[in-house]
Amino acid sequence: MRQPVLRGAAAVGAGGMLYVSFPPRQLWFLAPLAIAVLVVTLRGRSLWAASGYGYLAGLGFFVPLLPWVGIYVGAVPWLVLAAVQAVAFGIFGALAAALGRWRGAPVWLAGAWVAVEAVRSRIPFGGFPWGRIAFGQPEGLLLPLAALAGAPGLSFVVVLLGAALAAAAGAVVRRQPQTLAGPAATVAVIGLLVWMMTPAGGGDDAGERSVTVAVVQGNVPRLGLDFNAQRRAVLDNHVQRTLDLAEEIRSGRVVRPDVVVWPENSSDIDPFGNRDAAAQIDRAARAIGVPILVGAVIAGSNGTSRNTSVVWDPVTGPGQEHNKRQLVPFGEYLPLRQLMTQLSSYASRAGNFVPGAGNGVVDLAGVPVAVATCYEVAFDDLVTESVRAGAQLIAVPTNNATFGRTEMTYQQLAMSRVRAVEHDRAVVIAATSGVSAVIEPDGTVAQRTALFTPDVLIARVPLRTTTTLATRIGAAGEVICAAAVLAALVVRTWRSRQRT
Repeated sequence: MRQPVLRGAAAVGAGGMLYVSFPPRQLWFLAPLAIAVLVVTLRGRSLWAASGYGYLAGLGFFVPLLPWVGIYVGAVPWLVLAAVQAVAFGIFGALAAALGRWRGAPVWLAGAWVAVEAVRSRIPFGGFPWGRIAFGQPEGLLLPLAALAGAPGLSFVVVLLGAALAAAAGAVVRRQPQTLAGPAATVAVIGLLVWMMTPAGGGDDAGERSVTVAVVQGNVPRLGLDFNAQRRAVLDNHVQRTLDLAEEIRSGRVVRPDVVVWPENSSDIDPFGNRDAAAQIDRAARAIGVPILVGAVIAGSNGTSRNTSVVWDPVTGPGQEHNKRQLVPFGEYLPLRQLMTQLSSYASRAGNFVPGAGNGVVDLAGVPVAVATCYEVAFDDLVTESVRAGAQLIAVPTNNATFGRTEMTYQQLAMSRVRAVEHDRAVVIAATSGVSAVIEPDGTVAQRTALFTPDVLIARVPLRTTTTLATRIGAAGEVICAAAVLAALVVRTWRSRQRT
């Protein structure tokens, strides 16, 4: 009885350690240690026992990671989501038990982790990529590797390193120093790759194009879900902050930007259906004299809406649009609406938005910009598609006011930093209430705002046209990992039957 309890505590502790490695803390190095503890905990267990310990690790990770989900709607949605997401860790536990004794086990375990993350990021209801291990590494030495194989590759290396540490610990305990060669070689190869991928510095290319971007954070009147009831105040805040910026430009205190980015939901009043809202946005655009990317809620047919970013020109008015393609289930729309409304009183609070199409790129003053609206930045394929379509800059308009002063906004900032390195693009985050930020292509945060403070960031950022290996290969790494793990399971099953 004692050993299962100790293993269960170790599994929960591994999940908790993995959580502590995530932003806003800068303890990225705890992630491979957490994986090492989990792998040691799973070692030698049956499939069912390993899946149970894996599930406990998942709870230890997701329960503290996701409390922002229920901050204004209660603990039930938060705990249900954490319990569902922890299933992925349980699946990994079973895979680790099946593959953990194979030659080259750390590689198999890393591949299994990536395969499980790939599935979790796609199903159910479009997936939930939050908490992928790569998104905890923006401060880490491994971050440059995101340019090679994206977020999946970064996750692979973190887990590979952790599994190698577990193998090395096992070799020491068993007093088999000859088996340390494999883990040592793994660490050496990872170190060499990091050294090769780390930028040498020296500044930007003198011939590189750049653009001056202003990010407006107008702030909201108060925290919580009811900020939407003050839609006009939110719009007025962003208009006024833009007018203030225009005045600073006229006085010569700041330079005129080439483009301006407002957050998601900066105009929850439909400017196409409300003349006053349109007039206010026009006023701001004419004052600043450059196009503004405006986050607006646009009314559709049959009571539906679109979460839209509109390019608002100071002369011609509204132009190109990006309609959010990846909607938040149970937030912006309600899956299985009829059933869910009967099961939970929270369900009726969900919106009735419809997803957009296209490649996510808009032309902003001649600059092709990838727009990843809030939740969209967590999805590999959306940002990759936009960069492949020619985007030279990534904009992340977001509205985090609903989540108050929780860690959610810092977790999203971390994702944006990974995206910057993954695609070698500058990223600008415009948040209604913060944290807004300007991120360099190497993942460095050049500027950022405080939470719930009106502010404007102005920065000159590079426009890149080259593509990284990660951009070119897209999801190929995930496909390879999933195929390899599936093939390994088939071989294992066949061998087991042959023995019997």
